[in-house]
Amino acid sequence: MAHIHEKIDFTVAIFIVHDGKILLIHHRKLDKWLPLGGHIELDEDPEQAALREAKEESGLEVELLGERPPTTSPGTRALIAPRFLDIHRISDTHEHIGMIYWSRPKQGQLTLARDEHHDIRWCSAEDLDKLSPPMTEAVKWYCLKALAEISAHL
Repeated sequence: MAHIHEKIDFTVAIFIVHDGKILLIHHRKLDKWLPLGGHIELDEDPEQAALREAKEESGLEVELLGERPPTTSPGTRALIAPRFLDIHRISDTHEHIGMIYWSRPKQGQLTLARDEHHDIRWCSAEDLDKLSPPMTEAVKWYCLKALAEISAHL
């Protein structure tokens, strides 16, 4: 986990949707239901971080969804834009700027990262209210938004 500064870090969150369900993990340390994600390492860009975190935390290779502008040229590489950005407090002295991506699985076998998570599961919109511990309203909003938007484009 790379910390770029004692006060703030950049992170990615990857909401993976497949067959009308969203992939969530029960985070061991935080005791919360969350999407896959983590810190952007110092030697990677946000896209690379999202793909790496998805693979490390689920065993899945994913396709990030979003628009990549046609502006790549020598010395510049256009990136897929996150669907949303947020900033959230981790402690009294530390915050994360989160880049929130929508994605679909491409290949791989779903695997629980036991050191990091209690559980990993595909959840329908109806399942979100049945999770224990309950998920935050913010995470639930992102889940429902991802399910609606990705399902509409299939």
